[in-house]
This record gives sequence, structure tokens and C-alpha cells, in this order.
Amino acid sequence: MLIRGRCHCGNIAYTLDWPGAPERIPARACTCSFCTRHGGVWTAEPSASLTLQVRDPALVSHYAFETRTAEFHVCARCGVVTVAISRIAGRDHAVVNVNTFEGIDPALLQHAPATFDGEGEEQRLARRARNWIGRVTCG
Repeated sequence: MLIRGRCHCGNIAYTLDWPGAPERIPARACTCSFCTRHGGVWTAEPSASLTLQVRDPALVSHYAFETRTAEFHVCARCGVVTVAISRIAGRDHAVVNVNTFEGIDPALLQHAPATFDGEGEEQRLARRARNWIGRVTCG
């Protein structure tokens, strides 16, 4: 299933190639202060592939906090956070914000909170390597 998403103004867009036709798409609402304040609700499928397209790179703000092991891509024009990318062992892994999906039936989304408090950096990177989208292309 191809899932397309973008920020509000379209400067940051992506195509997520999700294998098969999912009955449910996990939608994890991270409880950290950044995700809570920005309305980030994230999904990933490790066997999926993600192609990220940016019209004007000068209008993309990259934000990292705490462990600085993930970079959130924020559109400087409209303020929407579309993806987060973590570089692990020389390879990018990503999650996408389900609030940026276009044309996807909201009934497919299986919402659940996600808390990563107390998770060490090594544990965090291992979890991301297992669970995040492992094929990321910036086109």
C-alpha cells in the first residue's frame, strides 16, 4: 500500500511503501514534551520503505533534543512535523507522523500512547533499529 503524506504547505512530502494492505496501522502518541506539543503520532513498519521529498531544503528545520539520536523534520513555513530520522550503524531509520497522511481512512489507525521514559540510549537505538522504517531515501 502506498501512503502519501506531507506538511500543510507541501514543502516536505513523503511516500511510504507499506507492504501489503494493512488491516491496522499502529499510531503511537509519544508522551514526550516535543511530540505532545506538536501533535506527533508516529507509525513505522520495519519492512516498509520511505521516500522523502523536500521542495526547499532551506525551509526545513531539523530539531534534536535530549539524546540527540533522532532528528525531527519541521517545516519552517507551516510548522508541521512530518518525520523523525535516526541514524543507526550508518543507516537511516524513520517514523512518520500519521497526522500528515493524505487519503488514508482514519479507521485504519490503531491509536495507543507510547512512553519511553527511562529508556537508555543503547536500548532506544536498538528499539528503533528493530521497529522503525529501515529503508529511507531522500529524493
